[in-house]
Amino acid sequence: MRNRILLLAVVSVAVAALALSSFSDRLLPAPAATPPAVTAPVPTPPEPQPPPTRTSAVELRRGDNLVRALGREGVGARVGHEIAQALRHGGADLRRLRPRDTLELTWNLEGEPVELKYAASPWLGYVVFATGDGWEVRRAETRPDVRVEAVAGEVQRSLFEAVEQASESAQLVLEMVEIFSSDFDFTADTRTGDRFRLLVEKRYAGETFVDYGRVLVAQYVSDGRVLTGIGFERDGRFGYYDPDGRSLKKSFLRSPLEFTRVTSGFTYARPHPILGGLRPHLAVDYGAPSGTPVRAVADARVVRAGWNGGNGIQIHLRHRAGYETQYNHLSATARGVRAGGRVKQRQVIGYVGSTGLSTGPHLDYRVVHRGRFVNPLSEKFIPGEPVPAGARAEFLRLARERVRRLEDAAPL
Repeated sequence: MRNRILLLAVVSVAVAALALSSFSDRLLPAPAATPPAVTAPVPTPPEPQPPPTRTSAVELRRGDNLVRALGREGVGARVGHEIAQALRHGGADLRRLRPRDTLELTWNLEGEPVELKYAASPWLGYVVFATGDGWEVRRAETRPDVRVEAVAGEVQRSLFEAVEQASESAQLVLEMVEIFSSDFDFTADTRTGDRFRLLVEKRYAGETFVDYGRVLVAQYVSDGRVLTGIGFERDGRFGYYDPDGRSLKKSFLRSPLEFTRVTSGFTYARPHPILGGLRPHLAVDYGAPSGTPVRAVADARVVRAGWNGGNGIQIHLRHRAGYETQYNHLSATARGVRAGGRVKQRQVIGYVGSTGLSTGPHLDYRVVHRGRFVNPLSEKFIPGEPVPAGARAEFLRLARERVRRLEDAAPL
């Protein structure tokens, strides 16, 4: 009996322990699950930013060199010479620096120059920049975009004005006058209603017009006369010829002045403004402001360069084929022009004045042929060399092609 009671007690204790364990399991939370591993994001480094800078334009003045101009901007002489030396090593000709040239200087915040840009022309630029080893230079070249375009116009008051109305520059006037300078005197013969047209090379940098190249063909129509000049290159030289291949460059220019007006023509009976009476005027007078440059009309030897009585300051030239020319009433002779020396066609030999028997600034221009005065405006001067026989077929083909292209692009 005692054993039975003892067994019941043991069983009761076991049941109680089991119940207590089950109750405890319901009261305590379940163990938490192990959280997954998390990787922290790696921050992306910021893009490196160039150090802040400022730029300034370098002003070039007359007589400046690069070092002096940079010095006015605050660049020390040593650094200025280093920049100049780098540019020279890069091929820049600093002797050609002009006030119109573009230079841009870049500084860092410490006030040190770090870069210089130099546009030597629309086609060539340089960049000099500071490195740890000194200054380095980069050169950038752009090939001109050459376009052949037609230009046409009609003279109302002046050839210059007509060209400007065609939205072109005075440089084109000088080109056209040069082509016909031996056959047409633009100072004496230009008339209202004259017309012109030409094909010309124009050079562009991108879409910006920079300057003119060669005039390929030009025509000038005056009083029913049609002058045609066709550009042709032979033996490395470019010249102008008429449609038959005759050279337009004669031995003599038609006028010793670029642009002016005839105030008195060649005559054997003109009322003299100072001495009175009718006297021969075996010259052509060109009215022009004092100081206007006077050109030699042909290659020559100088016979006289100085005062000559009523002619005032005179230059007397002797040319080939028996021709001589005289230029009277000058204000001065050009430097280096003296008796016994030689001058070239188109060389400036003197300047318009009013010395001697003269009532105002003008040029008295005379031509002598074999001892006899001749009219400069009507004299038939010696022609230049024509297109060689071996190149004649090529020239005629080119002439027809260019004239036809001009006629299609700019009908008169």
